[in-house]
Amino acid sequence: MRALKFTLSGKNAFFKKPEVNAYFYFTYGQIHRVALLGILGAIVGYKGYGCTGTYPEFYEKLKDLKVSVVPRNSQGYIQKKVQMFNNTVGYASQELGGNLIVREQWLENPVWDIYILLDSREADKIAEMILDKKCVYIPYMGKNDHLADICAAKVVELDVVTCENVVLSCLYEKKDGKLGIADDEEEEYEDEEEVPEFKYEEKLPVGIDSHLNLYQYETFCFTNMKVTLKEKKIFKTEDRMLVFY
Repeated sequence: MRALKFTLSGKNAFFKKPEVNAYFYFTYGQIHRVALLGILGAIVGYKGYGCTGTYPEFYEKLKDLKVSVVPRNSQGYIQKKVQMFNNTVGYASQELGGNLIVREQWLENPVWDIYILLDSREADKIAEMILDKKCVYIPYMGKNDHLADICAAKVVELDVVTCENVVLSCLYEKKDGKLGIADDEEEEYEDEEEVPEFKYEEKLPVGIDSHLNLYQYETFCFTNMKVTLKEKKIFKTEDRMLVFY
């Protein structure tokens, strides 16, 4: 089994939470699946929201893509800062002068390693474009103020791991895994050198529904503790343990 690996980063990113649209706008703390598919769709030239059909074209074409996201920021936490600026296009606000004061929460210096399972024609098409350093539309991190930097692209080999208790290098869906170790591994684990444990958890979009194109959510975790996964295939590449979703 093979996968495309590349590093995705930027000076800032803004993956807007749709629940709040007054006073200021919040961002998700990680790149989520729909936003990532949007970036990949831009690279190969698929259209976004507003096109006719059940789904936006990029989602219709790429919704079955298998991806794995490895946060590179320390313990998965990306610093956020609220930015305030004026929108003076004239039609932005009903206030005198048409000036809208915008407050947005931006991620600062986010970095992820992205893996795409090469098991379909669409995945191969994306790999070809990224490896050749080509794109149809310029990819950006949530909005066109934040350009995406894609580098270090290569194809890696994946090996299936039979062990159910592993330290995952990537985000995983909380419902698929349970923190903890098997009883027969407990003694061996206690002898290992102690390291500070951490766990990052956030509810993120994993798809959009077919009726209103609203986000569908799952809770994701990122931790350096062992995770028990019984119904999810685990892959090893280089020095990392990955699951795809």
